[in-house]
Amino acid sequence: MKKLIAGAVCALAACGLPTLAAAEEGGFTLTGPAKIAMLYISPRNDGGWTQAFDEARQRLEGEIGQKIQYVESVPETASAIKPTVERLIQRGANIIIGTAFGYSDTFKELADKYPEVAFLNGSGTTNSHNLESFYGRTYESQYLCGMAAGAASETGKLGFVAANPFGQVNWTVNAFAMGAQQMNPDATVTVIYTGAWNDPVKERAAATALIDQGADVIGQHVDSPTPQIVAQERGVYGTGHHRDMSEFAPEATVCSSVWVWDRFLAPELKKIMAGNWVPAEHGALLSMEQGGTDVSCCGKGIDEEEKAKIMAAREELLNGEKLIYAGPISDRDGNVKAAEGEALSDGELWSMDWFVKGVITQQ
Repeated sequence: MKKLIAGAVCALAACGLPTLAAAEEGGFTLTGPAKIAMLYISPRNDGGWTQAFDEARQRLEGEIGQKIQYVESVPETASAIKPTVERLIQRGANIIIGTAFGYSDTFKELADKYPEVAFLNGSGTTNSHNLESFYGRTYESQYLCGMAAGAASETGKLGFVAANPFGQVNWTVNAFAMGAQQMNPDATVTVIYTGAWNDPVKERAAATALIDQGADVIGQHVDSPTPQIVAQERGVYGTGHHRDMSEFAPEATVCSSVWVWDRFLAPELKKIMAGNWVPAEHGALLSMEQGGTDVSCCGKGIDEEEKAKIMAAREELLNGEKLIYAGPISDRDGNVKAAEGEALSDGELWSMDWFVKGVITQQ
């Protein structure tokens, strides 16, 4: 996790949010007391992506000592984003937190227009002196869920319901498969892409098809709990994404990749409030150690020995001692992607369009 700014930050947390001194050259400093607002792409009780942000907001309020206002269901269009943000700024907000990839370009325009306001955007792609996008290395927590899936499976045939064949989805699929193969070297993962982040109808159809094809554990990188619900209905196991999906399928869900945004946002907001904030030049891509994701594990179907192996790997990731995409790694066609002693760069991760051995896709 990024280090807290000592002394001054502790004083800010204890004494409220006083007006801050002028910034040193090159950094960003608020000109008045911090007032934070958030934009949600969907309803705050969506059960997945947005609810994870809302739960983080509630924890943040206690951490930083102020209420954080929010607006729900703001679509990824400039015509919706701009008036919402400008209304919040008019009401005094000077730290705006977004929660959508599709906010990226509009947030950049707004950051340029309002240089005295700090902007943060979850899953965004744009950055500037007062704008920082952030996302998590979900492949780390999905690797652990893959381990759980491999342990729970009796057949070694796993299914995975995914949204879109983008790099950040493909890296979860590959990591899930590599984790499963740590527990069962012969495990395979069949993937169905729905083409949508949140479409319960398509997710139900995909999960059903995978189970009909023999999968006895269903993983996911989509927003709704539908794949877990289908898994429970059909008497197989599953692994969730965004939040602990055992809330919806307690008999089926053996592990969930969960967002822990407050672990990153609390220290980052305190940096902004302390003054002379310098956003990460290319955005913050957060490891588990830095407060991106974690796991909720383990459910039924995982024995104590298997759980111990998963938790040991978790500790290595939390301590920064384990790299998932360190070589040797080859794709399913035998092409070397990272040799022994090498690791994939962030650019290679974002552009991942290949799959490891054992992954079966529609392409």
